[in-house]
Amino acid sequence: MEIAVLGTGLMGAPIAANLAAAGHTVRVWNRTRAKAEPLAAKGATVADSPAEAVEGAEIVLTVLNDGAAVTAAMQDAAPSLSHDAVWIQASTVGVSYTEDHIALARSLGLEFVDAPVLGSTKPAAEGKLVVLASGADELRERVQPVFDVIGARTMWVGEAGASSKLKLVANSWVLALTAAVGEAVSLAEASGIDPKLFLDAVSGGAMDCAYLQTKGNAIIERSFPPAFTVQNALKDALLVNEAAVRANVHLDVAQAASARLNRAVTKGHGDEDMAASYYASYR
Repeated sequence: MEIAVLGTGLMGAPIAANLAAAGHTVRVWNRTRAKAEPLAAKGATVADSPAEAVEGAEIVLTVLNDGAAVTAAMQDAAPSLSHDAVWIQASTVGVSYTEDHIALARSLGLEFVDAPVLGSTKPAAEGKLVVLASGADELRERVQPVFDVIGARTMWVGEAGASSKLKLVANSWVLALTAAVGEAVSLAEASGIDPKLFLDAVSGGAMDCAYLQTKGNAIIERSFPPAFTVQNALKDALLVNEAAVRANVHLDVAQAASARLNRAVTKGHGDEDMAASYYASYR
């Protein structure tokens, strides 16, 4: 298949590399071209603009930072889009922007599949993401070859837009876990307790999980290579809270997580892994 990948950041780059390795013809574009150029050695063609990237593409895959960036890229791409192309929107952009993108796809004559993913850089590199897909049933066969490359599992969850809502539900859980791990480790340290004792105490029990052990040890070791950055986590936290307002529910933990992430960003940790929100515990 001919696939255009718009956005080659922490997630887009490994996704594009895997699609090229699987034998697809892949053209990539990124606002900062230098981030896309390493993909040339992995079989992709680097384009200078969204319009150049999407020319002749059967699939247009957006993996950009936020809704505004997705909208801008697709508007730039509009003159070169094939009218029988399928737009797979894999960025986490929230409910409002997803509605806007569905309308934009309709205005551009494109089929639209809402497909945010669960997973960070490691599963993206391994092709083991979980794809949360929603859209018309007749599109499933056309896009499944893409999902088979980038993901270990695809969940179809209804009409376009449903999967973006599910992604925010999952993100609310991740945000809660991240805040809880950071607070537990910081409380242990500030109390004069070795935080590894906490990880050992819950290990293998009902309160344990792989995420706790991974992020807890990263915090203890002060090792924060970004699998998903604090800045991006803050963006997603704000989207979760926006969705909560629309749904008329109170999410106290999500609001607190937003505040913690924002403090970590102001302390200079925005480009580190989201576990570095641990630093928000300290004045």
